[in-house]
Amino acid sequence: MKLYFSPGACSLSVHITLREAGLAFDTEKVDTKTHRTAADVDFYTINPKGYVPAMRLDNGELLTEGTAIVQYLADLAPNSGLAPANGSLERVRLQEWLNFISTEIHKGFSPLWNPASAPETRQAAQERLSHWFGWLNSHFAANDFLLGGRFSVADGYLFTCVNWCNYIGMSLQDWPKLGDFMQRIAARPAVRAAMQAEGLLG
Repeated sequence: MKLYFSPGACSLSVHITLREAGLAFDTEKVDTKTHRTAADVDFYTINPKGYVPAMRLDNGELLTEGTAIVQYLADLAPNSGLAPANGSLERVRLQEWLNFISTEIHKGFSPLWNPASAPETRQAAQERLSHWFGWLNSHFAANDFLLGGRFSVADGYLFTCVNWCNYIGMSLQDWPKLGDFMQRIAARPAVRAAMQAEGLLG
């Protein structure tokens, strides 16, 4: 399998999952501004959507959308415990978290990446994220992970998104339990290895 990624982007969630699952894979870096891969291929010819992550499977098919990819990978390594069994209520809870992260946290950062965003738009986006960070802080006051006591693909995705606070100068000091969660995830060997491979650690 091959993961097309951009350092620190949402594709980091997939990269973390691959390493947590112990799966064999290759990577190819994508410049999201020029839409060229490290092999100087037009990324639109690989993924017409033009964004990462994209995963070329062993059978040649392309899989896109991070929340779908991480579940597919978790199911390839069921003993990893990265996702509850398909058809279970616990799996639906995982999907509930993945959808929340995708719509409220991941997309919540979008106005903050856009240099054309008006100041009031940026402020509204930060206030919305702050609301959800407070809600997550309450969750982590009673739980180590999103599903309770065990790491799942949803934790890797949340870590990836909240880590973007480092790039926009948004402190987590008002949400110490969320900060503790970030430290727990950052300390995991697979997470460190993925970040190291993407050049995100010194």
